[in-house]
Formats: sequence, structure tokens, C-alpha cells
Amino acid sequence: MIGAIYAAGGSDTAQLVEVAREFSPRIDVSGPREVILDLNGLTRLFGDARTIASELRRTAADRGLQVRVAIAGSRTAARLLVRHRAGLTVVETHGEAEALAPLPIELLGEVAERAVRRGGPLGPPVSDAAAELCATFRRWGLRTLGDVAALRPEDVAARLGQAGVEWQRLARGEDPTPLVPAVPEERFEQALDLEWPIEGLEPLSFVLGRLMEPLSAHLERRDRGAAVLHVRLHLVSKTIHERSLQLPTPMRDARTLRTLALLDLESHPPAAAIDRVVVAVDPTPASVLQYSLLTRPLPSPEQVSTLMARLNALMGEGRCGSPAAVDSWRPGAFAMVPFAPKDLLPASPLPKATALPALPASAAPQAPEVVVALRRFRFAVPARVQIDQGRPVSLMIDRRGLSGGRIELCAGPWRTAGQWWAEPFGLGRAGEAGRAGREERPTVSEANGPTRPTRPTDVPPRPGPTGDSPWDRDEWDVTLIDGVTYRLFRERNANAWFIDGVLD
Repeated sequence: MIGAIYAAGGSDTAQLVEVAREFSPRIDVSGPREVILDLNGLTRLFGDARTIASELRRTAADRGLQVRVAIAGSRTAARLLVRHRAGLTVVETHGEAEALAPLPIELLGEVAERAVRRGGPLGPPVSDAAAELCATFRRWGLRTLGDVAALRPEDVAARLGQAGVEWQRLARGEDPTPLVPAVPEERFEQALDLEWPIEGLEPLSFVLGRLMEPLSAHLERRDRGAAVLHVRLHLVSKTIHERSLQLPTPMRDARTLRTLALLDLESHPPAAAIDRVVVAVDPTPASVLQYSLLTRPLPSPEQVSTLMARLNALMGEGRCGSPAAVDSWRPGAFAMVPFAPKDLLPASPLPKATALPALPASAAPQAPEVVVALRRFRFAVPARVQIDQGRPVSLMIDRRGLSGGRIELCAGPWRTAGQWWAEPFGLGRAGEAGRAGREERPTVSEANGPTRPTRPTDVPPRPGPTGDSPWDRDEWDVTLIDGVTYRLFRERNANAWFIDGVLD
């Protein structure tokens, strides 16, 4: 048993939907003035179909709505009847075709757009197709839905195709698809108005814990996880302090969500006391983790997210993550990307044992290939280098564990430079003059003694991992008298020497 409510012009659609939901949870909003209800099972509460229709109309009148109500065995029949007849209309089951027979065929165009687009082959624009079809039926001498329903389906299909058969089924009151109820929009949000304003993270943690518990339970009931966490703090200064956290994986643990929100607010505290707290999430399907029996399980996403949030609060945003290679010639350049651990790949099966061919007696084992590796220091070590005729001859280091002394062998220099066109060393006149001044810096003092690892004030520091500041350096590989080989480089802008690493 299906019911249809059709409101007069100017009615509030939201109130019409509220009236329908008071009677049935399975409703379908077919238009701004029309709602379809599934009334199966309501006879135990209200009585027969006519009593249900009277209760619907009385409830709508209490809300100030003037409505028509029709109840039939199919959704299409109820919609056609409610649009043509005023007041209350009740049609017994299996009597839809007889009740629809005297209705004009123009009603098909009014109800067919939503019904046919859901379940039939007719495509947009349906209004144009309905007007053309009604004109065709009138040329055939048809005036009512009963005339259309009385035609033979094979004759309709031969002249109008499958689309004509779908229109004929609508004229008989048959539904192209079952009733699909509209799901109300759920808001995963919790709010709390405080009696007294609070300041600091410690009292705020109790408030967030009180809000996260029902929010986590709501997500668990709907089998959802939080993709984005929103925290809105209404301050006593009539401003709103809002923070949004993009979570690396869907999660719904209340303690984890509270910890992440507190760590973010620790780095971005509100400017005044708080008198209202609102917590909301953007839901997404929950993730299902399946660990392997052959490998060690990775930490849970909640543990990883909490750890990264603590590190970001300690070190600052953008300073924690995973290093990634960049397309740059700059020594040591890398980019910081968000940390996202990947599952370990399953171990590849061992190859089948095969018999090894016998080696000839004259074949001797070859010596392993020598591989040279550079162990780079995380931070370059300052050094003092003595120059003779443009080549380093002596190295002095103040770092414990690194030896210095006379240089026996050296190779270089290998010069690398870049970003000299960037600010503040731009291509303008000032930038060219500054670069020319540095290129023309005299180097006579280098031959007289060691240089000190100082950096002039006109040379800007490196702004980040990838570095947009210019660099201009000479690299040397030097071997000391004790056999240790270092990779040195000279910052030409600062006239300073550093040890980049040790060659093994």
C-alpha cells in the first residue's frame, strides 16, 4: 500500500517531509510539493486505508498545509490519482487500472519524468518526449489512460519501440522500479555550550573527550570512519577558531581523535576563552585491515597518526614526514612528503634448486668489484683548509673523531651552482651586481693561510630541504697522510670550507 501527498502551491517542502516521516520512515520526495510514503504495516496503528489518509490530511492541516492524499497499490497509480483528484482518494489493490482509466493522458507527462528516468529507457528530455507522445496518442484518437492501456503491447512496441511500452505500463499504474526511500542526511556532529568559559588545553581535553565518545559511537553504528576532523571553538570575543585535520586513514577511536585534536590545538591555540565547542567529522567507509601471517604487523593507523601529530607539535609543521627525491642538482636536496607506511610485500618464493655446472679446474675465482661509498654527514662539518696554488694542501678539523693533517692526494674541483637567478640574487641590476662582486672577490689571502668557516651576513641561509636559495660550491676529494679520504666542498659565496662526508 503506497500513499501520495500533494501540497498546494507555496507549501514548505521541509514541513511536508516532516509530516510524512511521522507516519512512515520509508518516503520518497518526488518533487517540491509531492511525497510518496510506504504505508505497509500501518493498519495496525491507524486502521484501514481511509483512516490513514484522514490522519495524514489532519496532521498536515495542523502544520498549516493544504494537501491532497491518495492511497493505491502502486506508486505510479497514487501519483496519478493525487494530481487529478482533490481531497482523499483510496483505491483497493489490483483496482489501479480501472481507477486510472478515465484520467486524461496529459497526466503521463507530469509523473513520467522521475519514474521513467529511474527505471525505463526513456532519456532526457522527458518533457519533450511526453509532449510528442501525447500528440501521437491524440492523432490515434486516444484521450484517456484507459485508451492507452487497452492497446496491444506488441502493436505499441512496433510503432513506438520499447519506450512506448514503458509509457503504456505507466498508464496501467505499474511501477517501473520499487520504491527507493530517501535516506535523511546524517550529520556526524556534537556540540556543547559551556556554562563558564574555559582557557587552556587541560579543561578542553575533558570537553573534547565528552564529545568524542558519542561521535565515535555514531560512526560505529553506521560502520563509518572519520576522514576529516573539524573542531570549531566559539570564543568569548565573538570569533570562531576553527581547525580541520585531514586524517591519513579512516578512524573512529574516541581517544585517538581527542589526542589528535589536542595536539593540533597545542600548535594553534585559540586567542581567547572558549564558551562553545563543536566537533564534526566527514564520514567515509571504514577501513578493514588484514595482516599477513608471515610478516610482522605494522603499527595501527591510530598509533601512527598520534605519533606524527606529536612530532609535528614538537618539531613544527612540515618538518616531519618521509623524504622524497626531487629533480634538482642541488647537493642534498629532498622534499618532505606525508608519512604513509605501506604494507610489506609478500616474500617471493624461493627458486627451485638446480644443479650448478662444474667449473673447470683452470677457472680461478674473480676478485669482488670494489665499490666506493660516501658516508655523508647529516650536517656538514666546518673545517679549515690551507691552499697552495689553488689546491688544498692541509686540513684542520675541530670535530672529535675526525682526523686532520697534510693532504697527500686531491682530486677536483668539481663546481656546481644553481638558483643564482632566484631572489634575492635575481636577474635584476642589483642581483647581477651582487653576483659580479662575489665572482671578483680576491683569493690572494687563501694562499697565505687557512680560511675560517665563517658565513658573511649577505649570504642568506637555506630556506628548507629543497632549498630555493642559490648555491655555488667547489667539491674536492682529498686523501690525508693517514689514508682517510674526505669529500670537501668550498662555499664560494661565503669563502668557507666544509666536510661533506667520508669516502669508504
